[in-house]
Amino acid sequence: MSTFVESPLSAAEAIYRFTLPAGEGWLHEVKRGQTFRILDLEGNQAADTLFFNASDPEDRYSAIDTIQAQANIYLTAGTRLLTQRGTVLMTITADTCGRHDTLGGACAQESNMVRYAIEKRHMHACRQSFLKQLLIAKLGMDKRDLAPNVNFFMNVPVTAEGGLTFEDGISEPGKYVEMRAETDTLVLISNCPQLNNPCNAYNPTPVELLIWGGAA
Repeated sequence: MSTFVESPLSAAEAIYRFTLPAGEGWLHEVKRGQTFRILDLEGNQAADTLFFNASDPEDRYSAIDTIQAQANIYLTAGTRLLTQRGTVLMTITADTCGRHDTLGGACAQESNMVRYAIEKRHMHACRQSFLKQLLIAKLGMDKRDLAPNVNFFMNVPVTAEGGLTFEDGISEPGKYVEMRAETDTLVLISNCPQLNNPCNAYNPTPVELLIWGGAA
């Protein structure tokens, strides 16, 4: 079930604003009590996102626990993003898109070959962006820390047989999802470069990232 909730926050009052180009990665700590927004600037862009407890990165976002707790395979306003230990990292407080995927996972060079064609291996993928950011940050994290992620703005319907399909996005320019940090949280994003399925309308575009409250 989709839940549309608008935010009372003004972008002009944000303490942090950054435009993340398509295909690039971003790693930033969002402090407890701060509000974080991902804004889909041009529509139908997929923002692959992972969340980690900043004080203990092994305590990371769990798709299984989040789905089970809310009894819904899609994320929207009111969803609490849980770790495998039951820590609430974020609560989605506003959402003008209405539905976000937590089943489809992140694209990788290997999956590009399996899903599309052998010659797609050279194409950039979200797992590369994730790993690059972890390497730059020097946090002692590597590919073993990449759990199943959230795909904000991505439309991945589940078929009657239990399969997944990648369909045209339901987001539009200016749509956003906003969440409040319940724990100091490391947010890792790959602004998806995928060109082989309609998750980005075959045209990857930038997203804007904003934070309110306290020091960025």
